[in-house]
Amino acid sequence: MENFTFYSPTFFAFGKDTENEAGKYVKQFGGSKVLIHYGGGSVVRSGLLDRVRESLQREGIPFVELGGVKPNPRSGLVYEGIDLCRKEGVDFILAVGGGSTIDSSKAIAAGTVYDGDFWDFYSGKYIEEALPVGTILTISAAGSEGSPDSVITKEDGMFKRGASGNAIRPKFSILNPALTQTLPAYQTACGVTDIMAHLYERYLTNTKEVEVTDRLIEALLLTMVKEGPRAVSEPDNYDARANIMWAGMMAHNHSCGVGRSQDWNSHNIEHELSALYDCAHGAGLAIVMPAVFSYVMKHDVMRFAQVAVRVWGCQMNFEDPEKTALEGIERFRQFLISIGMPSSFSDIGAKEEDIPKLVDVLCNGDGRTGSISGFVTLNEEDCTKIYQMMV
Repeated sequence: MENFTFYSPTFFAFGKDTENEAGKYVKQFGGSKVLIHYGGGSVVRSGLLDRVRESLQREGIPFVELGGVKPNPRSGLVYEGIDLCRKEGVDFILAVGGGSTIDSSKAIAAGTVYDGDFWDFYSGKYIEEALPVGTILTISAAGSEGSPDSVITKEDGMFKRGASGNAIRPKFSILNPALTQTLPAYQTACGVTDIMAHLYERYLTNTKEVEVTDRLIEALLLTMVKEGPRAVSEPDNYDARANIMWAGMMAHNHSCGVGRSQDWNSHNIEHELSALYDCAHGAGLAIVMPAVFSYVMKHDVMRFAQVAVRVWGCQMNFEDPEKTALEGIERFRQFLISIGMPSSFSDIGAKEEDIPKLVDVLCNGDGRTGSISGFVTLNEEDCTKIYQMMV
């Protein structure tokens, strides 16, 4: 295990009706004027936005609003939010929605107090300072409610990139599983897939002797194997939703990733799909991960064989562990299909003829120099072959 530091100060309020306490928590964490940032749709129709407004009004906290966040959040709305916060003297941002809304809120929070272009943070600059952010989560998926991370798509070039810094960890996050019960089955499955991706990205490590975090990751993967199908088939199952919601936070607040190298190549490869085709991130990951895993498996066969046995119930073939590893990857792929996830390019509207463009942006766009690195370093030829495996 490697040396590490771990800092996760987010205050969590978990359970039914907790969104009604949003104003109290904003005041507790120093907010005196709030930007309510949200997407639209169900947040408005369900009355959630009205309940949030009322909670702030009860505490005497003024607010302004900015809606319009879309999946795969865009830089244009971030710039708009930064201008609004500066103009209105906002000192706290309240994200009401899923990972896209939270990521957009974090970008606005960092950009508002920064003299340069907020995109500097999505080009490698660490975020040292930001307005405080609180969240009210409506989709269990991205884990942004507990993480120091954010992903934004830059409309000029359609580069989808991430930024990080403890300054953008939410001050508080309100997690009411009941708010996710109205999600369509497809969105629920996309969220489950994203959570599992966050776990696998940490599981694929070149660091030895990391049994504690291996076991944490395996336990959370097993939780998703049990609860994912239940939430898809029984949308009103509060207990299944609750377990998924907390697993989603645990998967990405970095408690499972300390002291070990990590991968993130699957995320990088998928980002080009959702940037170009605007598909759901989880749906893209569902076709990316089996291809990536199959391609890089021989780098450390026993790592894939271990998760195959511990999570997917495979029997270890000591004479040929590669067979065990491949069986585990196939069981994972079949699990994703069973909860309604896509399995090929055509399922998300991707086109084989676009592969050269995808690879070029992935490996060379926005300052990259011909490859991406993680569990294995992948060059343009490698990435081309991986995309071709998804066709």
